[in-house]
Amino acid sequence: MLARHGLTRTEAVEAVRRFADQEELDAAALGTLGIDLDTVRDSVEAAVGPGPLDVPSRGRGREPKGHLPFDPRAKKVLELSLREAIALKSSSIADGHIALGLLREGEGLAMKVLADRGVDPVALRDEIRTALGC
Repeated sequence: MLARHGLTRTEAVEAVRRFADQEELDAAALGTLGIDLDTVRDSVEAAVGPGPLDVPSRGRGREPKGHLPFDPRAKKVLELSLREAIALKSSSIADGHIALGLLREGEGLAMKVLADRGVDPVALRDEIRTALGC
């Protein structure tokens, strides 16, 4: 469905990766100012104990264990996804409902990727709702 709107899966994944790589660029920029994020993390953990800054990371050996809490935006998207599923009289939340929740929430990385590719969120929403049978 996204491909019909000018965004392939590969392009979406690449866009998300570019955004995620920004974190690496930010860390490198801070490094040029003499700020080492690993040193900051170690200082925080020495002061308050291990784990307060754990987030999924790539290749740093600091992957969190167990349950990962949702941030407020993710919680909002899931709530909106549930509302969409209920409104469509669905018995479960499917990927289409989550996409509708992301569109309804209207902010964040998903919306940035769609906007950068020129995807019309209203047209996409209508197409998803049609595909879900309403």
